[in-house]
Amino acid sequence: MSVIGKLTSAAVAAAAYLAYHAYSPSSQLFGAALSRCPDPRDLALTYDDGPNDVHTERLLDILARHEIKATFFLIGRFVKARPQIARSIVGAGHLVGNHTVNHPNLLFQSRSNIVRELSDCSQMIADATGIRPKFFRPPFGTRRPAVLSTARELGLEPIMWDVTCFDWRRTTTDAIEHHARKRIDRDRTHGHIILFHDGGHTGLGADRSRSVEATERLIQRYNGTHRFCRVDQIQPRASEAQSALSSA
Repeated sequence: MSVIGKLTSAAVAAAAYLAYHAYSPSSQLFGAALSRCPDPRDLALTYDDGPNDVHTERLLDILARHEIKATFFLIGRFVKARPQIARSIVGAGHLVGNHTVNHPNLLFQSRSNIVRELSDCSQMIADATGIRPKFFRPPFGTRRPAVLSTARELGLEPIMWDVTCFDWRRTTTDAIEHHARKRIDRDRTHGHIILFHDGGHTGLGADRSRSVEATERLIQRYNGTHRFCRVDQIQPRASEAQSALSSA
């Protein structure tokens, strides 16, 4: 292979490596981001792309019935359009997080656009609910160093996930539940942050009825063996907590 061929192959390999880590929710290459629960007993239900008429409200009813708290990463323009739903989320004791105003792929945005998307979204959430979010999830899960550093400068901690339910696709309740249970049951060494969607980033009115139904199934399956929590309630592993107490 020629020198040019070798350089081209190396460049392609490097690009693929960086792209993988830009999109992988568990990657820490570009900066630390919480993607799972250290304590195997913890499950954190998280929902992206709301608030969304009917389905967010149905979720709130189910969560209230089972006395479970979750985390909702809200799109700013939807909060502005449906502030009453955002207020209902906060009023029910759930955590709200920043999911940008317009759901762009931040991998390809300038720093000024990243700042605008995050700061404006936080303000829209604060205007609607009185709560300024402290957590952030990048649209599509994509990030680069500038995305994470900018978020932290704005007082936002990035939250990723390690259980993908693929509920944004044309799918079934059974398939969504299967994706979640397969990962949860396969890896019992730690707890999990579960990615659901209560809305769709392209507009209000996305049908998320299957995500709502799958949520209730997971709650019924794991409520006796796990602790459901908001992302700000994620606990360290019991052994780690004991070690910290011993060294204090």
